[in-house]
Amino acid sequence: MILPPGPLKVMVATKPVDFRKGAVSLAALVENELGLKPFSGVAYIFRSKRANRIKLLVWDGTGLVLVSKVLQTGGFCWPRAGDGVMRLTPSQASALFEGLQWTRMHEVRVQKPQVAQ
Repeated sequence: MILPPGPLKVMVATKPVDFRKGAVSLAALVENELGLKPFSGVAYIFRSKRANRIKLLVWDGTGLVLVSKVLQTGGFCWPRAGDGVMRLTPSQASALFEGLQWTRMHEVRVQKPQVAQ
């Protein structure tokens, strides 16, 4: 999969969605219900009512990419269900997709270097 250049932004839709939806329907949901741009290169993660299913939607510059995963045992660690979206770091999203405890991952903040005068 070819990802957009630069740092990847990841958004999680906290409200469970109908998992019969495909890439186009999920893109419409992003635009109409969440008020975001599905073709901007941002990765969107969706959850099912059951905590063992996940879908990832991203525009790679040439088309929509939809990845789906179902855990055989256990479930994904989801943020509290509700309306809206939540931003995750790429490392948190990776941990979520692997079925790990993503809340233990935090972004290391690095200060930008100052220009010498």
